[in-house]
Amino acid sequence: MTEFFNEVFMLLEFDFVTRALIVGFFVSVCAALLGVSLVLKRYAMIGTGLSHVGFAAMVIADALSIEQLLLSIPVVIATAFLLLRLNESSKVKGDSAVALISTGGLALGILVMGMTTVSTLDVCDILFGRNILTILRTEMYLSVALSIIVISFFVLFYKQLFAVTHDENFAKATGTNVEIYKSLLAFLTAITVVLGMRMMGALLISSLTLFPALSAMRICKHFLSVVIASAIIGMFCFVVGMVFSLGLDLSPGASIIGVNLIVFIALSGVSLVKRGI
Repeated sequence: MTEFFNEVFMLLEFDFVTRALIVGFFVSVCAALLGVSLVLKRYAMIGTGLSHVGFAAMVIADALSIEQLLLSIPVVIATAFLLLRLNESSKVKGDSAVALISTGGLALGILVMGMTTVSTLDVCDILFGRNILTILRTEMYLSVALSIIVISFFVLFYKQLFAVTHDENFAKATGTNVEIYKSLLAFLTAITVVLGMRMMGALLISSLTLFPALSAMRICKHFLSVVIASAIIGMFCFVVGMVFSLGLDLSPGASIIGVNLIVFIALSGVSLVKRGI
């Protein structure tokens, strides 16, 4: 056990590990906060759709030899707004719209990979999470800025967000501009997905918006308590997951999601015990 922690502390001396921890920590907080509204509004799978489109954008960026963030961020933001419009005005709504976007993005990425010189290793990094050596200083600054914006969004517009999340018709009746808040939610989710999938991978990033929110709902009943608990759970699972990842040389994304799964099962057990009592 001593050797395990010595290995972890030794790795913390490297700048690339510090950058990865900062990016992952703040992205986890953002994903956990946004995930509460997404789960309650039954938009939980939007992260999967956006991450698969992000995968296609990153493969195309690699094929064109341009910085991935320059292409993936605007493409994923545009997709988030497209999903929002489809869900409101099209006959293709909800999970069907997400499924179409998700499978289409994944297929496009695979096709581009087959027609270009993008390496299989690069694609595996995008799908399952990049080596933490590749985390850029720009991503660190973006993740910090994003977390400040997301936390400010929840603090300053808590009442409006609560109304939009639980009852859009009521929110409209009270004069709340529902479309603005839904658009902000989609915009912030898109940025979070892009920054998160650089380390978590396209196939795992949506779990960061799902598990903390669902875990918090096992033990909390009010919106505010769920939001706070979700953020705490997201931070805790990231830190513990990264410790195991660094100490045992495991995939960061898989380790973090593994801890999230254990916490969800544990809190579900606690919830069942409370109901029994």
